[in-house]
Amino acid sequence: MKIVVVDDQTLIRKGIISILSSQGTMKVCGEASNKKEALYLIEKEKPDLAIVDFQLEHESGLDVITEARKRGCSCKFAVLIHSKDPLTFQHAKAMDVDGYISKDAYPEELIYAVHVIKRGRKYYDPDIIDLLLESQRKPQVDDKYIEQLTSKEKEVLQKIGMGLSNKQIAANLYITENTVKKHVSQVLSKLNLGDRTKAALYANYTGLVPAKHDVLI
Repeated sequence: MKIVVVDDQTLIRKGIISILSSQGTMKVCGEASNKKEALYLIEKEKPDLAIVDFQLEHESGLDVITEARKRGCSCKFAVLIHSKDPLTFQHAKAMDVDGYISKDAYPEELIYAVHVIKRGRKYYDPDIIDLLLESQRKPQVDDKYIEQLTSKEKEVLQKIGMGLSNKQIAANLYITENTVKKHVSQVLSKLNLGDRTKAALYANYTGLVPAKHDVLI
């Protein structure tokens, strides 16, 4: 199985390569630290699997996957994510990749993940499975509170749930960034939510965000 590894952190990248190279059935045919290198490598080597870090230094690993697919790449993709970050998992899950591997995984778990993906099945890190089950539960905040929001506040909340920044929301809704900030403040206050991440999770939990949508990071 030909594999490429994409991660901006040299130590992590080299560690993954060392683990995979110890397996006779796996061949690491290249490594990359950014989007440009990754796309060149994937097109050149045509691997069976690309293991991509969710967050490269100043770029999104998901952008690598999106662009590679646009270019006709048919390889499988696995995303490296932090297992304790539910919002990150929501973004990665929207890409419908073949594997979700925690950066906290043990070497044997990484090897097992690759074998599972090789057999044509999806791999979810055990911690991520717990996260997935948690994401299917309703939040402790009562859904009725959402009715307190104005139509514009609901739109802003939906955009937050889709991962948009204030600047992106302003451009999307044709309002100023300061107006967005005021709406966000009202949303957090009315729903009794502590921060933006909780608001994003609330929007996804309550179905305000469509099951399939373009995630912007």
